[in-house]
Amino acid sequence: MTTIRDIAVKTGVSVATVSRVLHGYPDVHETTRLKVQKVIAELGYSPGALSRSQMLARSYAIGVFYFAGKHGELTHPFFQDVLDAFKQNTGEAGYDLLFFSVNSPTSDKEHFEVRSKLRRVDGLLLASVSRMDERAASLCVSQIPSMSIDFDMVGARAGYISSDNLGGARLATEYLITLGHRDIAFIGDQFNTKPGHDRLIGFQQSLQSHHLPFSPDWVLNGDFSTEGGYKAAEMLIHQPHRPTAIFCAGDLMAIGALQAIRDAGLEVGADLSVIGFDDIAAASLVTPSLTTIRQDRRQIGQLAAKHLVAMIDNPNCVPPVVTVPTELVVRSSVKSPRK
Repeated sequence: MTTIRDIAVKTGVSVATVSRVLHGYPDVHETTRLKVQKVIAELGYSPGALSRSQMLARSYAIGVFYFAGKHGELTHPFFQDVLDAFKQNTGEAGYDLLFFSVNSPTSDKEHFEVRSKLRRVDGLLLASVSRMDERAASLCVSQIPSMSIDFDMVGARAGYISSDNLGGARLATEYLITLGHRDIAFIGDQFNTKPGHDRLIGFQQSLQSHHLPFSPDWVLNGDFSTEGGYKAAEMLIHQPHRPTAIFCAGDLMAIGALQAIRDAGLEVGADLSVIGFDDIAAASLVTPSLTTIRQDRRQIGQLAAKHLVAMIDNPNCVPPVVTVPTELVVRSSVKSPRK
């Protein structure tokens, strides 16, 4: 089957330009338009499942909802990389992005679905949306093609993509156990987000499989922020029985924990090991460098774009649930516990 990309390659123009010719945009040079139309006729291109009226009704805009919480989640390195890859890949398919800011779970009474219809977007991406935000539930039964990042939204036209948070958490915990750690604490966000919840489950599963003790006092909320990680680690450090290692469910929390350990006059690794999750750029730059679980952020953005465009193009496309593998990155913040 001929695709828009095939036409772009043969004509030597971008996918976005081919898309604009197909949908009658006036901002295409006439020579380019004629060249593209000639190749379309030669290759017998057909838009497939979409009717002509559906094609003409498109806005060629994708709405992006993000939760702008107190820690500025959109500025988090994870979402920056995901959204950059998403923008690049949807742009190649001829789409522009329209950002919707969600300042708090209750600040705007309009549901995501209603706001999206008012702006006539063809599809939606949800990023950094809280599990506690009830407005997202409207998308599960709507007819707007939607993909979410790290938010388990499933419906007739809704799918989601996330890293292997369970597997990555088990990988991190297993690494600590392999080095001899038995007293391991967890700093995360247990209930508000899917990644925080899944990483806690993976942590618990590893402890259970090795018959290691699980202490509720060693499971603290860090809100995925540097400040939260610092405060949580500070509490762990001053407990009568201190753990030998901390698994932080995000690198920013881990970086905060590193600082708390140093400020307490302890040595990272020798006195208290720290492992993170994300592998943001700063992980290799802090001292000591952070052992962490790497997420393929650009692949997440690319796949989210690919599947969302496929759902927009084909109303019968099955909404996907995609899991992207993670990997352990060993650096200097984890050592075997002192005897």
